[in-house]
Amino acid sequence: MTDAQRIERVWTMVRTVHDPELPYLTVEEMGMVRGVTMRNNQIVVSLTPTYSGCPATDVISEDVENAVKAVEPEAHVEVVLSPAWTTDWILPSAYEKMRAHGIAPPEGQSADRAFLTGQGKVIPCPRCKSKDTLMVSAFGSTACKAHFKCNACLEPFEHFKCI
Repeated sequence: MTDAQRIERVWTMVRTVHDPELPYLTVEEMGMVRGVTMRNNQIVVSLTPTYSGCPATDVISEDVENAVKAVEPEAHVEVVLSPAWTTDWILPSAYEKMRAHGIAPPEGQSADRAFLTGQGKVIPCPRCKSKDTLMVSAFGSTACKAHFKCNACLEPFEHFKCI
């Protein structure tokens, strides 16, 4: 089997691993998998957590390692902190899945820091699509989310902040 075939087999397994905090998304869709490469005849999966203090990093690393070892027993998962993860790395396929599960996906680019003050930032409701929403708190259930309320349908929701 060629190195390219081995890498593709590992990618296939990586694509089965879900984010434990957003189980309807894979770690690939979240942009956490930075690459699958060969190093000294060993497959290395490079993984970047959504932030350096993410409590799920160990679980995600173990899940990826368990998945890839099914096809490549000597594979290794390395956690890479630089460059830091950014919401710009989230795949487009994740956005509609977030909305379907009541989370407003990131709006804009990672350089946009308007969510910190709530000024000039319109986050559409993922349920009714209204733009008449209000930030309740810049801090939601996890560090990467903010808490909002929709004034149209009166439903609370979380927004995955641009990081």
